[in-house]
Amino acid sequence: MNEILQVAMLAGQMILENGGETYRVEETIWRICKIYGAAEAESFATPTGIMASICHEGKIYSLTRRVSNRTVNLNKIDKVNDLSRSILSKNLSVNDLKQELIKINKEDIYPLPVIIIFSALGAGSFSVLFGGTFKDVFAAFLIGLIIKSLTIKWSEIGINSFFINSICSGIAALLAIILYKLGIASQVNQTIIGAIMLLVPGLAITNAIRDTISGDLLSGIIRAAEAFLVAISIAVGTGAVLSFWISNFGGI
Repeated sequence: MNEILQVAMLAGQMILENGGETYRVEETIWRICKIYGAAEAESFATPTGIMASICHEGKIYSLTRRVSNRTVNLNKIDKVNDLSRSILSKNLSVNDLKQELIKINKEDIYPLPVIIIFSALGAGSFSVLFGGTFKDVFAAFLIGLIIKSLTIKWSEIGINSFFINSICSGIAALLAIILYKLGIASQVNQTIIGAIMLLVPGLAITNAIRDTISGDLLSGIIRAAEAFLVAISIAVGTGAVLSFWISNFGGI
C-alpha cells in the first residue's frame, strides 16, 4: 500500500507541477489507488501541495508532498492522464507504472532553441494583435528571444518567479525604448506589450476560474492570488524602467 500511495502521489505531483488543475490531481490519485486494490482513497490538492491517504484492511497510509516548482507542460499532463486510464488495458504493475511516470517526467517536448524561437514569434504575434507595425513585430521578436532565454536560465537556478518577472519586464521595457531610439521599433507601447505577454500568467488565470467554478475555492483563490502577484511584478518592472527613463531623459 505504501508503494501504491507513493506512485499515485508521483503521478499527481507531475500533473500539478506542469500546470494541471487540482481536481485532475485528486482524480488521478484516487483512480490509481483504487485500481491497485485500495479499499478507500482520498486526496486533497492545492497549488502548493498534495495530501493523500488510503485505507486498506483496517490500516491507514498517508503521504504529504509539497510542490514548489510549477511550470507549463500540457504534454506531460496528457501523458500522465492517459497512462492512469490505461493501467488495466496495459496490465501495468505498480513498478511498471512508476518507471513509465519517471520516463515521462524526464522527457522534453522540444529542444531549448525551438522553445525560445517560438516564444519570440509569439511575442511578435501579440505585437500585431495590439496594433504594432512590422518594425514593432521585429523588435518584440528580438526582445522575446532575450527575456525567454533569461526566464529559463533564472528558473533553472531557482530565482523567485516574482523577481524573474519584474526583472524581465524591466529589461523588455528598456530594450523597447532603446530599439525605438535606434529606429528599429516604431512604437514603444506595442513593442513592450508584445514582449511582456510572454510573462502573463494565462494558465494560472484559466485554472483559477476553472477551480473556482468546480468548487475548489481554496485552489481557485490561491491561483488567482498567484496570477495577481505576477501581474503586479510585471507592472512594477515595466513601470520602474519607464519612470526612470522619463525622469532622467525627459520622455520617450
